[in-house]
Order: sequence, then C-alpha cells, then structure tokens
Amino acid sequence: MATYPVKRLRRLRYNPLIRDMVRETELAKNDFIYPLFVVPGEKVKKPIKSMPGVFQLSIDNLVVECKEVAELGIPAVILFGIPAHKDERGSEAYDPEGIVQRAIRAIKKEVKNLLIITDVCMCEYTSHGHCGLLDGEEILNDETVELLAKEALTHAQAGADIIAPSDMMDGRIAAIRKILDANGFNKIPILSYAAKYSSGYYGPFREAAESAPAFGDRRSHQMDIANGDEALREVESDIEEGADIVMVKPAGPYLDIIRRVKDRFGMPTCAYQVSGEYAMIKAAGINGWIDEERVMIESLIAIKRAGADMFLTYFAKDAALWIEKNKK
Repeated sequence: MATYPVKRLRRLRYNPLIRDMVRETELAKNDFIYPLFVVPGEKVKKPIKSMPGVFQLSIDNLVVECKEVAELGIPAVILFGIPAHKDERGSEAYDPEGIVQRAIRAIKKEVKNLLIITDVCMCEYTSHGHCGLLDGEEILNDETVELLAKEALTHAQAGADIIAPSDMMDGRIAAIRKILDANGFNKIPILSYAAKYSSGYYGPFREAAESAPAFGDRRSHQMDIANGDEALREVESDIEEGADIVMVKPAGPYLDIIRRVKDRFGMPTCAYQVSGEYAMIKAAGINGWIDEERVMIESLIAIKRAGADMFLTYFAKDAALWIEKNKK
C-alpha cells in the first residue's frame, strides 16, 4: 500500500468543494423527530428551566407549534402528556379523553403532512411516578402491560400514526401488537424503546414531564448502563414480538450500542438524544464555553454516523434551520 509522501490524505481536505464531495454522512430533515410536552389548559407556554427553548404547551399552542414544525419540513413529532390529575393506576393514560388523545385529534384536524408518534408509558400519569402498577414498591409487569396495551389502543383510535412504548416491561410489544391488530389497526407501526438504559441523562425530562419517581429508581426495568450484549437481546425480543422500528436511548453515550444494533439486525433504527444531552450543550453554549450550533450539528452527525436512521432531538427545529441555511 502507498505511504507518505505518495499517500497524502489531506488532499481531500484542502478545498471545501472537495470536502463536501467526499463527505460520508449528511443530516437531512427526515432524520428528525421533535419531542413535545402537552398539558391541560389554554394559552399555556411554560418554559422548562433545565431545557432552554423547550416548553410545556396547552393543546392550542401545541397545534401552533406543530404547524411550525411541519412548515420546517420536519416529518414527525412525539407527544408526552402531563395530565390534570394523577392516580396510582395512571388512569388518564388510557382515558379516550386524556390529554394526549385530545391533542392527537386537535393536531390531525389542523396540521397536514406531520406524523404523530405517541409515547406509551405510565410514569407521567401515576401519582407515584413509576412506569407501572405497584405492589408495595415492586412494579408489576404483566398487570402493567395490560394497561399499556389499552393506552396504545386509545392513541390509535385518536389518530396516532406510530405507537412508541417506552416503559421497558417484558412482553409489551406483543400485547400492543395484538390489541392493535384485533381492533383494525394492523397498519400502525410500533417504534419500540427497545434498549432504554437507566441513565442519569434523563433529569431535565423529569422536570418537563413531571414524572420523577416518588421513591426508588427505575433500575428494575430499565437497562444497566454497563451492559451491551443485553441490549441486543432486548432488541431481538422486541423484533420477535412485532416491533417495526427499534430505539436506543440515550443516544450520545451509547453510540456503540446504536452501531451494534444496526449491524446485527439491519432494522430501521432510532435513537433518542435525551434531555440531559440537550441541556448540557445548551448550558455550555449559553455560557460561551462552546460554539452551540457547531456542537449541536456534530452531536447529531455522530448519532447518524453510528447507524441511526432517525432520532428524537430537542434540536430538531434548530437543526432544520441549519440545514436550510447550508443548502448547496
């Protein structure tokens, strides 16, 4: 093989046009899914302190936001609901007139060319902040799965385009697929949070979704941060149960897992650049410690380069504007 001075790798870097021509990874607006938090009330646009630029929105303002997202060319949003009332069973999660169900109908009525993905979990809806039904301090798996399936069905009935279970209960993909198919929703895909780690990067989200657990943590069902092989087993299980898209969460600290999942299964692979990842970049940018826009784009390219076909990111609107600004 040729070596220096015959081989000069910098030849393909000197000229910006050449750099663009040989670039291996490009961001596109179709990569992005924009997370949104919906709350009861009217004219609510409540800033989330730990996530500058992100808000809790009432349905009227949510619709306005979704119109902007669609106009920017972002193909999808994912909805997280904060109910008016919480109880031990998280009953508003599967109420046909719950906050997310009403939000779906309002968006569908007013906004075209936008996919609505719905997060299916219990933690935003339970008074104790855990992801399912409790027996003392134990989270019950099978009893929780029944309610998650009911929740998914009400989302589909309201008009959701994609169902995204995030709870990490065993068997929930099969249960959701079964109830959707039995009720005529066999065309609705399931985007499974298949490898969701018990991460310290979720802190700001728990402020946004008002979902911090009242006691303990979520290590009994979310994955150990040290495990990689287990992630492949989790993903394989969800694929076998009927998942159409699989997700790794968080994204940035788990790029190796994204690559392993993509290489092993070849499935449409999603990643979630979570609230803590966003908050750290925003905070450093606000303080002038980094070039926020440059690091934002670098972080997103890293996720795509690792193998993600799409990703949830709170930077979706900013990144879409960057793409527009930098069109060739």
